[in-house]
Amino acid sequence: MLTLSSGASSLVVAPEYGAGITGWMLGSTPLLRRALPQASTFGDRHGMGCFPLLPYGNRLGHARFHWLGTDYSLKRNFGDQPHTIHGVGWQRAWPVTEATSRSVTLALDHQPDESWPFAFQATVAYSLSEAALTVTMGLTNRHATPAPAGIGLHPFFPKAHEPALCFHASGVWANGADALPHHHTALPAEWRHDEPRPVLASRLDNCFTGWSGSADILAGPASLRIEASAVFRNVQVFTPVWADFFCVEPVSHVPDALNRPDLPPDQAMHVLAPDETLAGTVRFCPSER
Repeated sequence: MLTLSSGASSLVVAPEYGAGITGWMLGSTPLLRRALPQASTFGDRHGMGCFPLLPYGNRLGHARFHWLGTDYSLKRNFGDQPHTIHGVGWQRAWPVTEATSRSVTLALDHQPDESWPFAFQATVAYSLSEAALTVTMGLTNRHATPAPAGIGLHPFFPKAHEPALCFHASGVWANGADALPHHHTALPAEWRHDEPRPVLASRLDNCFTGWSGSADILAGPASLRIEASAVFRNVQVFTPVWADFFCVEPVSHVPDALNRPDLPPDQAMHVLAPDETLAGTVRFCPSER
């Protein structure tokens, strides 16, 4: 593990555990959830404070998809669930290519296997300043033919300080009983976040579309603003009642996008030509409210 620091801000990155973050502190205040003991000790990715999503995010229905005339079945990676989830990057070790006291760059070279049939190279760079944590991600298609690609980030925020969430979006996917998106709809009043909405009263595991690219978490000393570049066209919000965390995930496509060929371009996965790259940046800016 590597520790980055800048002023009162410190960040612990675990290259060996999916390029994840095990903690981000501003003084004595956690800005991401503290990693669970099994994450720091045994590398359990489910216990991290944040990890990258690639080459797809969220669920891929029933661990299968059809691409350019071929049917693919993937190795399941989420316990006894029928779907695969979050791609492959979060479950691989990432070699360190550059490191300073305030930044680190990690790289992943993926060859086709039972978890993903297309070769790619990916990078994740974490840069810490007193003003922000900046995460830059890139994925390059190294397959001989066009391949689907998506990127995203999965941060876990603590529910301390009675947080409220504020962001702008134009639509949302309602889920079916299988936890996959069922139908797209305009935002119901109870899911609008144009004004701050308390997280503790929320019950969401849904992908919001037409996202403006920014979101504010109002949580006293743990308040921060999320700013994402244009490639992150959607945001997945997860507010489990049973947990002491919630998630606001910038993502380039909606869940199960590969199995939904009629999606509009701003919700679909990207298609990368050989050697083409998909890249984006997410900034987390502390801003006590």
